Amino acid sequence: MRQDTSNDSQLGPSGGHSTEAKSDYSNARPRVVVVGAGFGGLEVVQSLAKKGADVTIIDRRNHHLFQPLLYQVASASLSTSEIAWPIRALFSKRKDVRTLLAEVDGVDAQTQSVLLTDGTTIPYDILVLATGARHSYFGNDAWEPYAPGLKSLEDAVTIRRRVLLAFEKAEREPDPARRAALQTFVVIGGGPTGVELAGTIAELAHLTLKQDFRSIDPDATKVILIEAGPRLLPVFTEKLSDYTRKALKKLGVEIRLGKPVTECSSEGVTVDGKHLPAETILWAAGVQASPAARWLNTEADRAGRAIVGPDLTIPDNPNIFVIGDTAAATGEDGKTVPGLAPAAKQQGQYVADLISRRIKQKKPPAPFRYRHQGNLATIGRRLAVVDIGRLKLRGTFAWWMWKLIHIYFLIGVQNRLSVALSWTWTHSIGYRSSRLITYADQKADTDIKQ
Repeated sequence: MRQDTSNDSQLGPSGGHSTEAKSDYSNARPRVVVVGAGFGGLEVVQSLAKKGADVTIIDRRNHHLFQPLLYQVASASLSTSEIAWPIRALFSKRKDVRTLLAEVDGVDAQTQSVLLTDGTTIPYDILVLATGARHSYFGNDAWEPYAPGLKSLEDAVTIRRRVLLAFEKAEREPDPARRAALQTFVVIGGGPTGVELAGTIAELAHLTLKQDFRSIDPDATKVILIEAGPRLLPVFTEKLSDYTRKALKKLGVEIRLGKPVTECSSEGVTVDGKHLPAETILWAAGVQASPAARWLNTEADRAGRAIVGPDLTIPDNPNIFVIGDTAAATGEDGKTVPGLAPAAKQQGQYVADLISRRIKQKKPPAPFRYRHQGNLATIGRRLAVVDIGRLKLRGTFAWWMWKLIHIYFLIGVQNRLSVALSWTWTHSIGYRSSRLITYADQKADTDIKQ
């Protein structure tokens, strides 16, 4: 890891940089380009309000996504509009912000330009890459069609479609073995996403759908959670991990630890040399950073994250910042900062503050310091675990805390009320309103199986 050598660097009026910290901004507003409208990118743009910069935010989707609640869309508890907001609407009153719907294909650091897939370029004086991550199959990319991950709205809708279609197919399947496979759901990965998916699918089968079918018994549904490591939720304490395992078992989830999946196909998975027939496989086992490090031709870690300095810039270029899941930043303890929403938001705030200080030609801030705010995971209705410093909670109180924290961080009063009402309805009577399957969805699923 390089030492911090760029904090004193300043942008020149023409966009170049020097190490003398004597740039004059009186006649120029620096052009800040932010790629990615996730937690980190959004925080940069919001924190640069009235700071004297012209900001362009680029994303290949037109919405900001509240990823921690994606699994609720995947399990038909929430609709897509309740956890996503149009980027343009978020900055409609900011005349200093320009929003572009486009896909980035690279970065030309020599000309200070962002390259788009349509062949056009966007010039910048300061660039912030907050392009997030996708799921990683650890070299087994051929598994992706059979085991979708959960990182986008499209992923959530795909998972919801496959889960609901599995029950519909089982309803008219005469062969008992085939019907059993249709009612078997395998979740790979025992982190928070895997735990939340397994718990909510078990509840969907045993509570929400209990009275909806005539030929099948939803109670016969099997949900199998597979974790290659020795325990679930490895970032939590062992006691909370053990509580989670017991709570999932009470919900009817079968847990398999210590053995990785060695094969995924349309017929199921292979674990420890044994084949498990399953119609629906969900991936929650690993992530891979966006290709930002490759765009910049800079050093990356094993997960593809660009290795950044204490000020979150890449080596030898003080005008390019990388944050969030795209960055491998080191904390005071020597460990890599985790890919969590609070971490991305803190990095976004830091970068915006550093840029603001450069514009005003003030002393740069101290190196970035990550403040861990704890870990939370929900297991099922009225069950969750919370690990925040010395505060270790489990059960109903932890569940209420999980709900309140997530509602608080949603954008806008209307969305907070909408999600709160949806949860109240779901958890009081077990009904989930977002169980819709379109014809196009069914055709897409059929095409994958063929």
